[in-house]
Amino acid sequence: MVLEFISLFVAFVGSSIAALFDLKTTEIPDEIPDVMIAVGLIFAGVQAYQQWDAWPFLNSAIAGLGLLGFGFIMYHFGQWGGGDAKLLAGIGFLIPKLPGGFIPESFLPFPLVFLFNVFLVGAAYMLVYAFIFALMNKKIIFEFKKGMKSISKHLILFSIALFVIFVFFNFYLSRAFYTPITPVKLLENSLLPLIGTISLFVVWKFAKVVEEVGFKKKIPVSRLRVGDVLLESKVWEGITEKELSKIKKSGKRYVVIKEGVRFGPSFPLALLFTLFFGNGLLLLMNFLI
Repeated sequence: MVLEFISLFVAFVGSSIAALFDLKTTEIPDEIPDVMIAVGLIFAGVQAYQQWDAWPFLNSAIAGLGLLGFGFIMYHFGQWGGGDAKLLAGIGFLIPKLPGGFIPESFLPFPLVFLFNVFLVGAAYMLVYAFIFALMNKKIIFEFKKGMKSISKHLILFSIALFVIFVFFNFYLSRAFYTPITPVKLLENSLLPLIGTISLFVVWKFAKVVEEVGFKKKIPVSRLRVGDVLLESKVWEGITEKELSKIKKSGKRYVVIKEGVRFGPSFPLALLFTLFFGNGLLLLMNFLI
């Protein structure tokens, strides 16, 4: 039990330190998740020895390797950096299951609950990050306003058409299931999904402007640094010293680099969310239903 709480502490402290490095340098040093993975396996091995049971070690290995595999799928498709993938795995190796005293894991094991919470908390974090980033870059706000103004008439017509569709759909459902519906309820059931749909579109439009205007930069080759990610890079991996030297010798004057939301803080935030609120999927379902 003591080792489980120490593992939990190591997971939180380790992911928090990694998050600070990510925010400051845009990279997570490999040493941090490597130490987390090693500590997780050592502690699991000690538990297996103490209990004379291989399952504590096997649970750690299964959780860690499973999350590592998922993380590197995200890395392969250019969504995460390698440090993010290894950090996710490090938490899996350290915490294959929650110690007693925390919110129950319900019908899903901790690694799956934590993985969903990473995306749930990560989505909220990314929106806040993008909003703050946009406030610091007036060009993003200008382009977003310009883009929304250019489609405002189409958006109004689309909203009216969508509202009519929702009204008829709700009216049809009430008739089909012989459920009376008042005008107020009909209006509510039509307006809420309309507001949700339009809000999602506006958020998507905002995210695209942040990506195109804020996260892509054309810079002189003289300003290119080790760790910068080239736009054409299929994986999220910064250039090395050797690659930088090759680019400078190529004769290119400018290159386009890409940045992104520094996702590292999502991991300690998701861990805290999981400890105190449990399964985000269940909370979301309870809120929507």
